[in-house]
Amino acid sequence: MFGGYRTNAISYTFTGGNGFSAIVALEQGGNGDIDAGKYTLNGRTHTIAGRIDKYTPHVVAGLRYEQGWGAVSTVAAYDSKNEKWAGKVRLDVNVTDQLSLWVMGGYKSNKDRYLATELNSDGSFYRGIRLRDSFYGTWGGDWAVWGGAKFKATDKAHFNVQLAYEDAKTFAATANVAYEMVPGFTVTPEVSYTKWNDKLSDLKGKSAWQGMVRFQRSF
Repeated sequence: MFGGYRTNAISYTFTGGNGFSAIVALEQGGNGDIDAGKYTLNGRTHTIAGRIDKYTPHVVAGLRYEQGWGAVSTVAAYDSKNEKWAGKVRLDVNVTDQLSLWVMGGYKSNKDRYLATELNSDGSFYRGIRLRDSFYGTWGGDWAVWGGAKFKATDKAHFNVQLAYEDAKTFAATANVAYEMVPGFTVTPEVSYTKWNDKLSDLKGKSAWQGMVRFQRSF
């Protein structure tokens, strides 16, 4: 839900009979989902890592309340490497039996760091590559918002759309249709668009399209 996925973890989940559930987890973190390594930033060498190297683990905790109308959920994580935190809140609403909507907001306390690729005439930083330097909250800037919808057109075809915008002024949109060809076999064509407008990034003013097709067989 935050960015890093490959980690060892110990977790406990409580599920009540009234739609309430909670989870707490201790995580080791990992380096595979972030820009781990040593970098020279502003004349100083920094080591970026997502995996803990001491006894203090990353801590994740979440709450969820779900009913027939939808759900409200929140999750927060403490990054013990950077001594920073990140959190998200999400609302899901079942408008009808066919249409469901969701919106989510996120905030992080970790400040972005950039690896310089362009310098001013005096040698100071101008633009660069934003480094994913935390296991949690990998979006650009302090905050980010997401929203989406799912529409069940038929028993076999489900349409999905998602929009996202972050504090660093990056916009992204994705749309797909999941079609069940036969029971247990689903084909999902998807298209995505991203526009970067981060004034500190060398991607400023650029955009990209991406397409994919997923074949899923369930047994």
